[in-house]
Amino acid sequence: MKILFVEPPKDYWFLMGEYLPPPYGILQLAAFLEDKVGDVEIEVLDCQAKHLDWRGLQRHVEAFNPDVVASSALATCNAYLAIRTFEIVKKVNPNALTVAGGQHFTALAQESLEAYPEIDVIVRGEGELTLTDLVRAFGQKAPLSKVDGISFRKNDGVQHNPPRPLIEDLDHLPFPGYKFVKDVIKEYHFSIMAGPRTPYALVEGSRGCPHRCTFCSQWRHWGGRFRAKSPKRIAEEIESCYREYGGRFIWLTDDNLGMAERAADLSDELIRRGISDDIMWFVQARCDDFVRHRDLLPKLRRSCLRWVILGAESNSASTLEGYNKGIAPEDIRGAVKILKENDIFAHTMFIIGDRKDTSESISSLRAFVDDLDPDLAIFGILTPFPGTETFELAKRNGWIEDLNWSNYDMVHAIMPTETLSRAEVQEELYGCYRSFYGSWGRRIKGLFSTNGMTRRVYWYMALGGVMRQLRGLS
Repeated sequence: MKILFVEPPKDYWFLMGEYLPPPYGILQLAAFLEDKVGDVEIEVLDCQAKHLDWRGLQRHVEAFNPDVVASSALATCNAYLAIRTFEIVKKVNPNALTVAGGQHFTALAQESLEAYPEIDVIVRGEGELTLTDLVRAFGQKAPLSKVDGISFRKNDGVQHNPPRPLIEDLDHLPFPGYKFVKDVIKEYHFSIMAGPRTPYALVEGSRGCPHRCTFCSQWRHWGGRFRAKSPKRIAEEIESCYREYGGRFIWLTDDNLGMAERAADLSDELIRRGISDDIMWFVQARCDDFVRHRDLLPKLRRSCLRWVILGAESNSASTLEGYNKGIAPEDIRGAVKILKENDIFAHTMFIIGDRKDTSESISSLRAFVDDLDPDLAIFGILTPFPGTETFELAKRNGWIEDLNWSNYDMVHAIMPTETLSRAEVQEELYGCYRSFYGSWGRRIKGLFSTNGMTRRVYWYMALGGVMRQLRGLS
């Protein structure tokens, strides 16, 4: 049996700049499937890395002639790309089994199967065990009703099989299948942060999050639980990426790093293995974790943690409470200060467009961020992603004015606030970027910063024109 995993053609996402990550999710699935199922031929087709357009994708499907094709939509804005992939597959071979996965299709399994005949099966939630059972059942022509964790059409309706229990010990997973993209491994990069020629890799250290932010679908997608790999296993994966595939810029993709013993042990492992001087790694983390565990920062820096993405979200205590963030504005200030003191790049993420937002509240946020002075500030618009509490609340109250999933990218306004139209929210986003990056003092300080990453970012933006990119969106 032939299995094809597809990362479809897509454009760069503005919020990440010129950025091409390896398709970690399908690499993990491919490795697990190869390990558990015999007599299968597996290919991973990353259209971006191979510089393939839709015609190129079709030619590859024709040449490989797969029995099963899997693609996913981690981000809602990419859902249509997976659907178009399946359209092409069905055009080439109507008998091929098309399998969709990821947060978007998990949250909207019923609606997606009703709307898109190109999708045969949706794998809900964690995919390794479910996809393996599905492939076995398909190969044996066994009934799909016995496969837990999937949704599919049956008797003119949609059948949702029982959810599958989560994998308890993530250390038992095989390493992700980077060998499936070895021929394009040098294409993966994160230009704004590390330059276009620094080899870029992803490592998953955990799944899920112990927190319950209302705008986030991740914690629900992973069953409301947090499961972590051991620090030793994480370090082994990082070392494998470095020694076997040349990865030097590593994203530890945890939804939340956490701190204390786990972070300290990971730092010790990286230092002990003698690779901390040769790599750079970065994470997403909570502001309050750094405030509580500031004593760990020197060790994290020695292990080559160079960049932290902080989920700051807002300067308003009431807005943070509404998001169920569990942090205070003082935590944001403290975290940025601590990171800068340890020469770690402080990247903050903020959200505008909350239902209570006004021009005045967004102006207050701009002033707060200007005074905060992080190394990088990214502003996004509150987006009702399917699978989130925000989506359920907005849908229930009729606030959603745009159902084009391609616009669910945190850059396009999807719903108004009580006092601002969608167009006004959109203009406020431009104002946030103009306010922060329009400062000549900040630009000059960034261009000549003593922190190498800060210099690289500001030179990238100076040459690329961040506002031109933003204005180019429609």
